[in-house]
Amino acid sequence: MMTRQDVPRGPLDGLLAQGELVAQHRPWPRCRVPAKTWTTAGELLGEQELTLLALWGEADCVHMALLEETHGRIAVITHECPDGTYPSVARRCPAAVRPERAIRDLFDLRAAGAEDQRPWLDHGRWGIAAPLRRRPPEEAPGAASAPESSEASAAESYRFLEARGEGLHQIPVGPVHAGIIEPGHFRFTASGEAVVRLEERLGYVHKGVESLMDGASLADAARLAGHVSGDSSVAYSIAFARAVEAALEWEIPARATWLRGLLAELERLANHMGDIGAICNDAAFTILHANFAMLREQIARANHSCFGHRLLMDRVVPGGTSVDLTPEGALALRELVEVLRTRFVELVDVYDNSPSMLERAVGTGILRPALAKRFGCGGFVGRASLRAFDARKTPGYAPYGELEFDVPVLNSGDVNARVWVRIKEVHESLRMVEQLLDRLPTGEVRAPPPRVAAAAEGAALVEGFRGDVFAWIRMGATGVVERCHFRDPSWFQWPLLEAAIEGNIVADFPLCNKSFNCSYSGHDL
Repeated sequence: MMTRQDVPRGPLDGLLAQGELVAQHRPWPRCRVPAKTWTTAGELLGEQELTLLALWGEADCVHMALLEETHGRIAVITHECPDGTYPSVARRCPAAVRPERAIRDLFDLRAAGAEDQRPWLDHGRWGIAAPLRRRPPEEAPGAASAPESSEASAAESYRFLEARGEGLHQIPVGPVHAGIIEPGHFRFTASGEAVVRLEERLGYVHKGVESLMDGASLADAARLAGHVSGDSSVAYSIAFARAVEAALEWEIPARATWLRGLLAELERLANHMGDIGAICNDAAFTILHANFAMLREQIARANHSCFGHRLLMDRVVPGGTSVDLTPEGALALRELVEVLRTRFVELVDVYDNSPSMLERAVGTGILRPALAKRFGCGGFVGRASLRAFDARKTPGYAPYGELEFDVPVLNSGDVNARVWVRIKEVHESLRMVEQLLDRLPTGEVRAPPPRVAAAAEGAALVEGFRGDVFAWIRMGATGVVERCHFRDPSWFQWPLLEAAIEGNIVADFPLCNKSFNCSYSGHDL
Protein backbone atom coordinates (compact mmCIF):
# COMPACT_ATOMS: atom_id res chain seq x y z
CA MET A 1 0.00 0.00 0.00
CA MET A 2 1.31 3.45 -0.91
CA THR A 3 1.97 5.63 2.13
CA ARG A 4 1.68 9.39 2.27
CA GLN A 5 5.45 9.65 1.83
CA ASP A 6 5.28 7.42 -1.25
CA VAL A 7 2.90 9.70 -3.17
CA PRO A 8 4.81 11.07 -6.17
CA ARG A 9 5.40 14.82 -6.02
CA GLY A 10 3.82 16.76 -8.83
CA PRO A 11 3.08 20.35 -9.86
CA LEU A 12 0.42 20.76 -7.17
CA ASP A 13 3.03 20.19 -4.46
CA GLY A 14 5.10 23.06 -5.77
CA LEU A 15 2.12 25.42 -5.71
CA LEU A 16 0.96 24.38 -2.26
CA ALA A 17 4.48 24.75 -0.85
CA GLN A 18 4.35 28.46 -1.75
CA GLY A 19 1.04 29.08 0.00
CA GLU A 20 -0.54 29.30 3.42
CA LEU A 21 -2.66 26.27 4.22
CA VAL A 22 -6.27 27.02 5.22
CA ALA A 23 -7.52 24.91 8.12
CA GLN A 24 -10.84 23.06 8.08
CA HIS A 25 -10.96 22.50 4.31
CA ARG A 26 -11.80 18.93 3.28
CA PRO A 27 -11.18 16.53 1.63
CA TRP A 28 -8.57 18.39 -0.43
CA PRO A 29 -6.22 21.18 0.69
CA ARG A 30 -6.80 24.88 0.12
CA CYS A 31 -3.95 27.38 0.20
CA ARG A 32 -3.72 31.16 0.03
CA VAL A 33 -1.08 32.03 -2.55
CA PRO A 34 0.63 35.24 -3.72
CA ALA A 35 0.24 36.66 -7.23
CA LYS A 36 3.41 34.99 -8.45
CA THR A 37 2.14 31.53 -7.49
CA TRP A 38 -1.28 32.26 -9.02
CA THR A 39 0.51 33.18 -12.25
CA THR A 40 2.56 29.99 -12.08
CA ALA A 41 -0.64 28.00 -11.75
CA GLY A 42 -1.89 29.64 -14.94
CA GLU A 43 1.32 28.67 -16.71
CA LEU A 44 0.95 25.05 -15.54
CA LEU A 45 -2.60 25.05 -16.87
CA GLY A 46 -1.36 26.40 -20.19
CA GLU A 47 1.26 23.65 -20.35
CA GLN A 48 -1.48 21.12 -19.50
CA GLU A 49 0.39 19.85 -16.47
CA LEU A 50 -2.74 20.73 -14.48
CA THR A 51 -6.43 20.85 -15.45
CA LEU A 52 -8.80 23.62 -14.45
CA LEU A 53 -11.74 22.29 -12.43
CA ALA A 54 -13.29 25.61 -11.42
CA LEU A 55 -12.53 29.33 -11.11
CA TRP A 56 -14.77 31.52 -8.96
CA GLY A 57 -14.74 34.65 -6.86
CA GLU A 58 -15.71 36.18 -3.57
CA ALA A 59 -15.93 39.81 -2.56
CA ASP A 60 -12.22 40.08 -1.84
CA CYS A 61 -10.53 37.05 -3.41
CA VAL A 62 -10.57 34.50 -6.21
CA HIS A 63 -10.37 30.72 -5.95
CA MET A 64 -9.20 28.08 -8.39
CA ALA A 65 -9.67 24.31 -8.13
CA LEU A 66 -6.94 22.36 -9.90
CA LEU A 67 -6.68 18.73 -10.93
CA GLU A 68 -3.44 16.83 -11.35
CA GLU A 69 -4.76 14.09 -13.64
CA THR A 70 -1.64 11.92 -13.48
CA HIS A 71 -2.18 11.15 -9.80
CA GLY A 72 -5.85 12.08 -9.49
CA ARG A 73 -5.06 14.81 -6.96
CA ILE A 74 -7.08 17.99 -6.39
CA ALA A 75 -6.32 21.23 -4.56
CA VAL A 76 -7.84 24.70 -4.27
CA ILE A 77 -5.71 27.83 -4.32
CA THR A 78 -6.89 31.29 -3.26
CA HIS A 79 -5.52 34.71 -4.16
CA GLU A 80 -6.62 37.77 -2.22
CA CYS A 81 -7.44 40.88 -4.26
CA PRO A 82 -7.15 43.99 -2.03
CA ASP A 83 -6.90 46.24 -5.08
CA GLY A 84 -9.68 44.45 -6.98
CA THR A 85 -7.37 42.73 -9.48
CA TYR A 86 -5.66 39.39 -9.94
CA PRO A 87 -3.38 37.95 -12.64
CA SER A 88 -5.36 36.57 -15.56
CA VAL A 89 -5.32 32.81 -15.94
CA ALA A 90 -7.06 33.02 -19.31
CA ARG A 91 -3.89 34.33 -20.94
CA ARG A 92 -2.58 30.76 -20.79
CA CYS A 93 -5.74 28.71 -20.23
CA PRO A 94 -8.65 29.44 -22.61
CA ALA A 95 -11.09 27.54 -20.38
CA ALA A 96 -10.73 30.40 -17.87
CA VAL A 97 -11.96 33.14 -20.22
CA ARG A 98 -15.65 32.95 -19.39
CA PRO A 99 -15.22 32.34 -15.63
CA GLU A 100 -13.00 35.44 -15.43
CA ARG A 101 -15.63 37.50 -17.23
CA ALA A 102 -18.32 36.15 -14.87
CA ILE A 103 -16.20 37.04 -11.80
CA ARG A 104 -15.91 40.61 -13.06
CA ASP A 105 -19.67 40.84 -13.63
CA LEU A 106 -20.52 39.55 -10.16
CA PHE A 107 -17.71 40.87 -7.94
CA ASP A 108 -15.96 43.61 -9.95
CA LEU A 109 -12.68 41.72 -9.57
CA ARG A 110 -10.68 42.22 -12.75
CA ALA A 111 -8.29 39.80 -14.40
CA ALA A 112 -5.18 41.84 -15.13
CA GLY A 113 -3.86 41.14 -18.59
CA ALA A 114 -7.01 39.40 -19.87
CA GLU A 115 -7.67 40.06 -23.54
CA ASP A 116 -11.46 39.66 -23.34
CA GLN A 117 -12.90 42.30 -21.01
CA ARG A 118 -16.50 42.04 -22.23
CA PRO A 119 -19.31 41.26 -19.77
CA TRP A 120 -20.60 37.69 -19.68
CA LEU A 121 -23.50 37.18 -17.28
CA ASP A 122 -24.44 40.85 -16.99
CA HIS A 123 -26.74 41.84 -19.85
CA GLY A 124 -27.34 45.32 -18.46
CA ARG A 125 -30.70 44.32 -16.96
CA TRP A 126 -29.80 43.98 -13.28
CA GLY A 127 -30.06 47.65 -12.38
CA ILE A 128 -26.82 47.43 -10.43
CA ALA A 129 -23.21 46.69 -11.29
CA ALA A 130 -21.33 43.80 -9.65
CA PRO A 131 -24.14 42.82 -7.25
CA LEU A 132 -21.90 40.59 -5.08
CA ARG A 133 -19.00 43.00 -4.60
CA ARG A 134 -18.31 44.33 -1.13
CA ARG A 135 -20.02 47.71 -0.70
CA PRO A 136 -21.20 49.93 2.16
CA PRO A 137 -24.78 49.33 3.44
CA GLU A 138 -26.16 52.38 1.65
CA GLU A 139 -25.04 50.85 -1.66
CA ALA A 140 -26.34 47.34 -1.00
CA PRO A 141 -28.24 45.69 -3.87
CA GLY A 142 -31.84 46.82 -3.75
CA ALA A 143 -31.08 50.03 -1.86
CA ALA A 144 -32.70 53.17 -3.24
CA SER A 145 -29.32 54.75 -3.87
CA ALA A 146 -27.87 51.73 -5.67
CA PRO A 147 -26.09 52.78 -8.87
CA GLU A 148 -27.38 51.49 -12.14
CA SER A 149 -25.37 48.86 -13.95
CA SER A 150 -22.34 50.27 -15.70
CA GLU A 151 -23.37 48.02 -18.58
CA ALA A 152 -26.87 49.48 -18.86
CA SER A 153 -26.86 49.13 -22.63
CA ALA A 154 -24.91 45.88 -22.69
CA ALA A 155 -27.72 43.96 -24.37
CA GLU A 156 -27.73 46.39 -27.28
CA SER A 157 -24.01 47.18 -27.52
CA TYR A 158 -22.44 43.79 -26.90
CA ARG A 159 -19.54 43.46 -29.31
CA PHE A 160 -19.29 40.14 -31.09
CA LEU A 161 -15.89 39.20 -32.46
CA GLU A 162 -15.35 40.06 -36.09
CA ALA A 163 -14.64 37.71 -38.96
CA ARG A 164 -13.60 39.43 -42.16
CA GLY A 165 -13.65 38.11 -45.68
CA GLU A 166 -15.35 38.49 -48.98
CA GLY A 167 -18.97 37.37 -49.07
CA LEU A 168 -19.31 36.71 -45.33
CA HIS A 169 -22.66 37.31 -43.69
CA GLN A 170 -24.03 36.98 -40.17
CA ILE A 171 -26.99 34.90 -38.99
CA PRO A 172 -28.34 35.74 -35.53
CA VAL A 173 -30.24 32.90 -33.80
CA GLY A 174 -32.01 33.27 -30.47
CA PRO A 175 -32.13 33.89 -27.59
CA VAL A 176 -35.76 32.88 -28.15
CA HIS A 177 -35.94 29.60 -30.07
CA ALA A 178 -38.63 27.69 -31.89
CA GLY A 179 -38.65 24.82 -29.39
CA ILE A 180 -39.47 24.89 -25.69
CA ILE A 181 -35.87 25.26 -24.61
CA GLU A 182 -33.85 27.69 -22.55
CA PRO A 183 -32.58 30.95 -24.07
CA GLY A 184 -29.20 31.42 -25.66
CA HIS A 185 -27.99 33.58 -28.53
CA PHE A 186 -25.86 32.16 -31.34
CA ARG A 187 -24.18 34.51 -33.80
CA PHE A 188 -23.06 32.72 -36.97
CA THR A 189 -20.68 34.16 -39.52
CA ALA A 190 -21.04 32.16 -42.70
CA SER A 191 -19.76 31.96 -46.24
CA GLY A 192 -22.77 30.70 -48.11
CA GLU A 193 -23.88 27.74 -45.99
CA ALA A 194 -20.48 27.04 -44.43
CA VAL A 195 -19.96 28.30 -40.87
CA VAL A 196 -16.80 30.40 -40.58
CA ARG A 197 -17.34 31.36 -36.96
CA LEU A 198 -19.89 30.78 -34.23
CA GLU A 199 -20.00 32.91 -31.11
CA GLU A 200 -22.35 32.26 -28.20
CA ARG A 201 -23.96 34.76 -25.86
CA LEU A 202 -25.32 33.13 -22.71
CA GLY A 203 -26.36 34.32 -19.26
CA TYR A 204 -30.05 34.83 -20.02
CA VAL A 205 -31.13 32.48 -17.23
CA HIS A 206 -28.78 33.78 -14.55
CA LYS A 207 -30.78 33.52 -11.34
CA GLY A 208 -28.34 34.44 -8.60
CA VAL A 209 -27.83 30.98 -7.12
CA GLU A 210 -24.66 31.97 -5.26
CA SER A 211 -26.41 34.95 -3.71
CA LEU A 212 -29.43 32.83 -2.74
CA MET A 213 -27.11 30.33 -1.06
CA ASP A 214 -25.57 33.02 1.13
CA GLY A 215 -27.07 32.64 4.62
CA ALA A 216 -29.41 29.80 3.64
CA SER A 217 -30.20 27.01 6.04
CA LEU A 218 -28.79 23.63 5.14
CA ALA A 219 -32.24 22.33 4.18
CA ASP A 220 -33.02 25.31 1.93
CA ALA A 221 -29.57 25.22 0.34
CA ALA A 222 -29.86 21.50 -0.38
CA ARG A 223 -33.21 22.02 -2.09
CA LEU A 224 -31.80 24.89 -4.16
CA ALA A 225 -28.80 22.77 -5.18
CA GLY A 226 -31.11 20.09 -6.56
CA HIS A 227 -32.94 22.65 -8.70
CA VAL A 228 -29.94 24.35 -10.33
CA SER A 229 -30.21 22.26 -13.51
CA GLY A 230 -33.32 20.09 -13.58
CA ASP A 231 -31.95 17.27 -15.73
CA SER A 232 -28.96 16.92 -13.38
CA SER A 233 -30.79 17.19 -10.07
CA VAL A 234 -29.24 14.05 -8.59
CA ALA A 235 -25.71 14.99 -9.65
CA TYR A 236 -25.97 18.48 -8.14
CA SER A 237 -27.60 17.15 -4.98
CA ILE A 238 -24.86 14.56 -4.49
CA ALA A 239 -22.12 17.14 -5.16
CA PHE A 240 -23.63 19.54 -2.63
CA ALA A 241 -24.23 16.83 -0.06
CA ARG A 242 -20.73 15.41 -0.39
CA ALA A 243 -19.18 18.88 -0.04
CA VAL A 244 -21.21 19.51 3.12
CA GLU A 245 -20.39 16.08 4.49
CA ALA A 246 -16.69 16.60 3.82
CA ALA A 247 -16.74 19.97 5.56
CA LEU A 248 -18.54 18.66 8.65
CA GLU A 249 -16.93 15.19 8.63
CA TRP A 250 -20.42 13.76 8.45
CA GLU A 251 -20.49 9.99 8.03
CA ILE A 252 -23.54 8.69 6.17
CA PRO A 253 -25.06 5.17 6.18
CA ALA A 254 -23.80 2.65 3.65
CA ARG A 255 -27.29 2.09 2.29
CA ALA A 256 -27.62 5.80 1.54
CA THR A 257 -24.33 5.78 -0.37
CA TRP A 258 -25.50 2.92 -2.59
CA LEU A 259 -28.94 4.46 -3.08
CA ARG A 260 -27.23 7.63 -4.29
CA GLY A 261 -25.35 5.58 -6.87
CA LEU A 262 -28.61 4.00 -7.98
CA LEU A 263 -30.33 7.38 -8.32
CA ALA A 264 -27.39 8.79 -10.27
CA GLU A 265 -27.39 5.94 -12.78
CA LEU A 266 -31.16 6.19 -13.28
CA GLU A 267 -30.71 9.89 -14.00
CA ARG A 268 -27.92 9.08 -16.47
CA LEU A 269 -30.07 6.47 -18.23
CA ALA A 270 -33.05 8.80 -18.62
CA ASN A 271 -30.98 11.63 -20.06
CA HIS A 272 -28.99 9.46 -22.44
CA MET A 273 -32.20 7.89 -23.76
CA GLY A 274 -33.70 11.33 -24.32
CA ASP A 275 -30.56 12.74 -25.91
CA ILE A 276 -30.03 9.92 -28.38
CA GLY A 277 -33.62 10.28 -29.52
CA ALA A 278 -33.35 14.05 -29.80
CA ILE A 279 -30.20 13.76 -31.93
CA CYS A 280 -32.08 11.42 -34.25
CA ASN A 281 -34.93 13.93 -34.38
CA ASP A 282 -32.55 16.69 -35.51
CA ALA A 283 -31.58 14.40 -38.40
CA ALA A 284 -35.32 13.99 -39.21
CA PHE A 285 -35.42 10.40 -37.88
CA THR A 286 -38.62 10.95 -35.92
CA ILE A 287 -39.46 7.27 -35.42
CA LEU A 288 -36.32 6.69 -33.37
CA HIS A 289 -36.97 9.91 -31.49
CA ALA A 290 -40.41 8.69 -30.47
CA ASN A 291 -39.16 5.26 -29.41
CA PHE A 292 -36.26 6.58 -27.34
CA ALA A 293 -38.67 9.06 -25.75
CA MET A 294 -40.87 6.13 -24.73
CA LEU A 295 -37.91 4.49 -22.98
CA ARG A 296 -37.12 7.73 -21.18
CA GLU A 297 -40.75 7.96 -20.09
CA GLN A 298 -40.61 4.44 -18.67
CA ILE A 299 -37.64 5.44 -16.56
CA ALA A 300 -39.40 8.59 -15.35
CA ARG A 301 -42.45 6.58 -14.35
CA ALA A 302 -40.31 4.05 -12.51
CA ASN A 303 -38.57 6.90 -10.71
CA HIS A 304 -41.91 8.25 -9.55
CA SER A 305 -43.17 4.83 -8.51
CA CYS A 306 -40.02 3.86 -6.59
CA PHE A 307 -38.81 7.22 -5.26
CA GLY A 308 -41.75 9.62 -5.53
CA HIS A 309 -40.41 11.99 -8.20
CA ARG A 310 -40.02 11.64 -11.95
CA LEU A 311 -36.78 13.67 -12.01
CA LEU A 312 -35.61 12.43 -8.60
CA MET A 313 -35.45 15.96 -7.19
CA ASP A 314 -34.79 16.32 -3.45
CA ARG A 315 -34.16 12.58 -3.04
CA VAL A 316 -30.51 13.15 -2.09
CA VAL A 317 -29.93 15.29 1.01
CA PRO A 318 -26.94 16.00 3.27
CA GLY A 319 -26.57 13.03 5.56
CA GLY A 320 -28.00 10.47 3.14
CA THR A 321 -31.24 10.25 1.18
CA SER A 322 -34.77 11.40 1.91
CA VAL A 323 -36.32 8.16 0.62
CA ASP A 324 -35.67 4.44 0.77
CA LEU A 325 -36.25 1.69 -1.78
CA THR A 326 -38.83 -0.95 -0.94
CA PRO A 327 -38.50 -4.61 -2.03
CA GLU A 328 -41.35 -3.98 -4.48
CA GLY A 329 -39.46 -0.99 -5.87
CA ALA A 330 -36.30 -3.06 -6.30
CA LEU A 331 -38.27 -5.68 -8.24
CA ALA A 332 -39.77 -2.98 -10.45
CA LEU A 333 -36.31 -1.62 -11.24
CA ARG A 334 -35.04 -5.08 -12.16
CA GLU A 335 -37.95 -5.48 -14.56
CA LEU A 336 -37.21 -2.02 -15.98
CA VAL A 337 -33.59 -2.98 -16.65
CA GLU A 338 -34.67 -6.04 -18.64
CA VAL A 339 -37.14 -4.03 -20.73
CA LEU A 340 -34.62 -1.26 -21.39
CA ARG A 341 -31.82 -3.63 -22.32
CA THR A 342 -33.95 -5.56 -24.83
CA ARG A 343 -35.61 -2.59 -26.47
CA PHE A 344 -32.51 -0.39 -26.44
CA VAL A 345 -30.47 -2.93 -28.37
CA GLU A 346 -33.18 -3.08 -31.03
CA LEU A 347 -33.26 0.69 -31.42
CA VAL A 348 -29.48 1.00 -31.56
CA ASP A 349 -29.46 -1.60 -34.31
CA VAL A 350 -31.89 0.57 -36.31
CA TYR A 351 -29.68 3.62 -35.76
CA ASP A 352 -26.52 1.83 -36.80
CA ASN A 353 -28.09 0.41 -39.95
CA SER A 354 -29.67 3.63 -41.23
CA PRO A 355 -27.45 5.15 -43.95
CA SER A 356 -29.37 8.44 -43.96
CA MET A 357 -28.83 8.86 -40.21
CA LEU A 358 -25.16 7.95 -40.34
CA GLU A 359 -24.59 10.25 -43.30
CA ARG A 360 -25.68 13.16 -41.10
CA ALA A 361 -23.79 12.06 -37.97
CA VAL A 362 -20.48 10.62 -39.16
CA GLY A 363 -17.82 13.27 -39.72
CA THR A 364 -20.09 16.10 -38.55
CA GLY A 365 -19.15 18.49 -35.76
CA ILE A 366 -15.68 17.10 -35.05
CA LEU A 367 -14.09 18.14 -31.76
CA ARG A 368 -10.35 17.55 -31.93
CA PRO A 369 -8.90 15.59 -28.97
CA ALA A 370 -6.27 18.27 -28.37
CA LEU A 371 -8.98 20.87 -27.78
CA ALA A 372 -10.97 18.59 -25.50
CA LYS A 373 -7.87 18.04 -23.38
CA ARG A 374 -6.91 21.71 -23.35
CA PHE A 375 -10.32 22.72 -22.00
CA GLY A 376 -10.53 19.85 -19.52
CA CYS A 377 -13.73 18.82 -21.24
CA GLY A 378 -15.53 16.02 -19.42
CA GLY A 379 -18.49 13.74 -19.96
CA PHE A 380 -19.46 12.13 -23.24
CA VAL A 381 -18.19 15.17 -25.16
CA GLY A 382 -14.67 14.70 -23.84
CA ARG A 383 -14.75 10.91 -23.96
CA ALA A 384 -15.81 10.97 -27.62
CA SER A 385 -12.64 13.00 -28.24
CA LEU A 386 -10.18 10.74 -26.42
CA ARG A 387 -10.26 12.40 -22.96
CA ALA A 388 -10.80 9.41 -20.71
CA PHE A 389 -11.79 11.32 -17.59
CA ASP A 390 -14.64 10.20 -15.33
CA ALA A 391 -14.98 11.51 -11.76
CA ARG A 392 -16.39 8.13 -10.70
CA LYS A 393 -12.93 6.71 -11.40
CA THR A 394 -10.70 9.75 -10.75
CA PRO A 395 -10.60 10.87 -8.01
CA GLY A 396 -13.42 8.39 -7.42
CA TYR A 397 -16.04 8.21 -4.70
CA ALA A 398 -18.34 5.65 -3.12
CA PRO A 399 -19.94 3.39 -4.14
CA TYR A 400 -18.22 3.33 -7.55
CA GLY A 401 -14.98 1.89 -6.23
CA GLU A 402 -16.89 -1.34 -5.51
CA LEU A 403 -18.65 -1.54 -8.86
CA GLU A 404 -17.44 -3.04 -12.12
CA PHE A 405 -17.86 -0.69 -15.07
CA ASP A 406 -15.89 0.60 -18.03
CA VAL A 407 -15.51 4.18 -19.23
CA PRO A 408 -16.04 4.16 -23.01
CA VAL A 409 -13.62 6.35 -24.96
CA LEU A 410 -13.55 7.08 -28.71
CA ASN A 411 -11.30 9.30 -30.79
CA SER A 412 -13.27 10.47 -33.84
CA GLY A 413 -14.94 13.32 -31.92
CA ASP A 414 -17.94 13.69 -34.24
CA VAL A 415 -21.70 13.54 -33.63
CA ASN A 416 -21.69 9.79 -34.20
CA ALA A 417 -18.93 9.30 -31.62
CA ARG A 418 -20.88 11.31 -29.03
CA VAL A 419 -23.91 9.13 -29.74
CA TRP A 420 -21.89 5.94 -29.37
CA VAL A 421 -20.32 7.02 -26.09
CA ARG A 422 -23.86 7.53 -24.79
CA ILE A 423 -24.90 4.11 -26.13
CA LYS A 424 -22.00 2.40 -24.38
CA GLU A 425 -22.67 4.34 -21.18
CA VAL A 426 -26.27 3.14 -21.22
CA HIS A 427 -25.06 -0.45 -21.22
CA GLU A 428 -22.62 0.29 -18.38
CA SER A 429 -25.32 2.05 -16.33
CA LEU A 430 -27.67 -0.91 -16.76
CA ARG A 431 -24.89 -3.17 -15.46
CA MET A 432 -24.35 -0.87 -12.50
CA VAL A 433 -28.05 -0.69 -11.62
CA GLU A 434 -28.08 -4.48 -11.38
CA GLN A 435 -24.95 -4.50 -9.21
CA LEU A 436 -26.37 -1.79 -6.96
CA LEU A 437 -29.62 -3.71 -6.50
CA ASP A 438 -27.81 -6.99 -5.90
CA ARG A 439 -25.53 -5.56 -3.21
CA LEU A 440 -27.66 -2.81 -1.67
CA PRO A 441 -26.84 -2.80 2.07
CA THR A 442 -29.54 -2.87 4.73
CA GLY A 443 -29.94 -0.22 7.39
CA GLU A 444 -30.81 3.45 7.73
CA VAL A 445 -30.72 5.88 4.84
CA ARG A 446 -29.94 9.08 6.74
CA ALA A 447 -27.59 10.00 9.58
CA PRO A 448 -28.21 12.89 12.01
CA PRO A 449 -25.93 15.88 11.51
CA PRO A 450 -22.85 16.25 13.68
CA ARG A 451 -22.58 19.14 16.10
CA VAL A 452 -21.15 22.19 14.30
CA ALA A 453 -18.41 23.67 16.45
CA ALA A 454 -16.60 25.91 13.96
CA ALA A 455 -16.71 27.18 10.41
CA ALA A 456 -15.58 24.61 7.86
CA GLU A 457 -15.20 24.24 4.10
CA GLY A 458 -15.73 21.30 1.79
CA ALA A 459 -15.53 20.39 -1.88
CA ALA A 460 -16.74 17.56 -4.07
CA LEU A 461 -16.44 16.35 -7.66
CA VAL A 462 -19.30 14.19 -8.95
CA GLU A 463 -19.94 12.63 -12.36
CA GLY A 464 -23.26 13.77 -13.79
CA PHE A 465 -24.62 12.59 -17.10
CA ARG A 466 -22.97 15.56 -18.91
CA GLY A 467 -19.69 15.27 -17.06
CA ASP A 468 -18.10 16.31 -13.78
CA VAL A 469 -19.99 18.68 -11.48
CA PHE A 470 -17.86 20.58 -8.95
CA ALA A 471 -19.21 21.97 -5.67
CA TRP A 472 -17.50 24.09 -3.02
CA ILE A 473 -19.07 25.26 0.22
CA ARG A 474 -18.24 27.19 3.37
CA MET A 475 -20.37 26.39 6.40
CA GLY A 476 -20.61 28.87 9.26
CA ALA A 477 -20.26 27.96 12.93
CA THR A 478 -24.05 28.35 13.26
CA GLY A 479 -24.68 25.70 10.61
CA VAL A 480 -25.81 28.03 7.82
CA VAL A 481 -24.26 28.24 4.37
CA GLU A 482 -21.94 31.22 4.08
CA ARG A 483 -20.77 30.61 0.53
CA CYS A 484 -21.40 28.02 -2.16
CA HIS A 485 -20.16 27.68 -5.72
CA PHE A 486 -21.12 25.17 -8.40
CA ARG A 487 -19.38 24.52 -11.70
CA ASP A 488 -21.38 22.74 -14.38
CA PRO A 489 -19.53 20.69 -17.02
CA SER A 490 -21.11 22.97 -19.62
CA TRP A 491 -18.71 25.80 -18.71
CA PHE A 492 -15.96 23.89 -20.50
CA GLN A 493 -18.17 22.36 -23.21
CA TRP A 494 -20.05 25.39 -24.58
CA PRO A 495 -16.86 27.02 -25.97
CA LEU A 496 -15.94 23.78 -27.74
CA LEU A 497 -19.27 23.72 -29.58
CA GLU A 498 -18.08 26.90 -31.29
CA ALA A 499 -15.00 25.04 -32.50
CA ALA A 500 -16.86 21.87 -33.50
CA ILE A 501 -19.33 23.63 -35.79
CA GLU A 502 -16.64 25.52 -37.74
CA GLY A 503 -16.56 24.38 -41.38
CA ASN A 504 -19.91 22.59 -41.13
CA ILE A 505 -23.06 23.86 -42.77
CA VAL A 506 -25.54 26.00 -40.84
CA ALA A 507 -28.22 23.31 -41.18
CA ASP A 508 -26.07 20.91 -39.15
CA PHE A 509 -25.92 23.20 -36.14
CA PRO A 510 -29.02 21.74 -34.40
CA LEU A 511 -27.50 18.27 -34.77
CA CYS A 512 -24.12 19.37 -33.38
CA ASN A 513 -25.75 21.39 -30.62
CA LYS A 514 -27.88 18.49 -29.44
CA SER A 515 -24.94 16.10 -29.58
CA PHE A 516 -23.28 18.37 -26.98
CA ASN A 517 -26.54 19.16 -25.14
CA CYS A 518 -24.91 21.72 -22.85
CA SER A 519 -26.94 23.15 -20.00
CA TYR A 520 -28.03 26.79 -20.07
CA SER A 521 -29.34 26.81 -16.50
CA GLY A 522 -26.34 24.99 -15.04
CA HIS A 523 -24.00 27.39 -16.82
CA ASP A 524 -25.79 30.64 -16.02
CA LEU A 525 -26.50 29.84 -12.34
